[in-house]
Parts: sequence; structure tokens; C-alpha cells
Amino acid sequence: MGRGKITIFSGEGRGKSSAAFGRALVRASRGERTVIIQFLKGSGMAESDFLKRLEPEIKLFRFEKCSLDHRDRSEQEKKEEAEKIRNGLQFARKVLAAGQCDLLVLDEVLEVVGNHIISADQLGEICRESRGVDVIMTGRAYDPGICAFADEILEISSTPFKAFDNKG
Repeated sequence: MGRGKITIFSGEGRGKSSAAFGRALVRASRGERTVIIQFLKGSGMAESDFLKRLEPEIKLFRFEKCSLDHRDRSEQEKKEEAEKIRNGLQFARKVLAAGQCDLLVLDEVLEVVGNHIISADQLGEICRESRGVDVIMTGRAYDPGICAFADEILEISSTPFKAFDNKG
């Protein structure tokens, strides 16, 4: 079986994760199974009754235990959390290999590459193993090597909206 569709939400604007989660909700509304793995988000989306009600269609995982945003962590905390992040990516591989979902969202995984926790090639290997599962990746910056295996790249901008002048 070939790989699924690979989508990237990137850019400096806000809303990349929200866009990915929106797609996950649409897919779940169709009865499809979605796995979301968050990286480098600090506390991320904390466990709640709401998230539990989304199961089994949407399952959310975080492997990091530090509640601080990645930028605010000490070098020692970053080193400790890097191993947990790699475990999260191994879990993503297992999810793909076992066909446990129809959509896999790797939230902020592009920042994992940008922070040199894994390489663009390693992320590419995960995507090549998607076996018909669609994958969405989010993050501010992306390595050109990552773009090579993406089917769709959507850049989110923080440019302010300017109203159109209705004058002729």
C-alpha cells in the first residue's frame, strides 16, 4: 500500500494547530480514527473530560512531561525531554505500522526538526511509512528536505487583514 497524503501547516502566523485539529474533527465526524501527537507544547491540551469524549475517533497523546514551553526550558530539561519526544515519534511509527488511524497529526513536529531533536530525513522516514494513512505536520519553520515529501503545504501568515476599498 502506498503512503497517505502528507500535509504541512507552517508559517509565522497563529492557527496551524487549530487548522490541523479542525481537519481531525471533520474526519472524526465521518467516523474516521485520528491520532494527534503534540510536541514542544508545554502543557499542550491538558487532559479533560472533553478530550475523553472525543475518543475513540480522536486520541491525543503527549510524551513530554515538562509543563514549560520548549523555549522556557533549561538545557538539562531540553535534553531530558528530547528522549521523550523521540519515544513519541517511535509511537507514531507504531501507530502507522499497525494502521491504528486514518489521520495522524504530528503537532509542532517541524519544531522538533528545527530544534535538532531529529533530522528532516528521520521525519521523512516516518512519512514514507504512512501506509495509506494521511499525515498532517505543523510548525513554524520547515526544512526544504521536508517539503520534498509533502503533497500539500499551507503557509499561515500573520499579515493583518486589509479591507478592500469598494471605490471603483
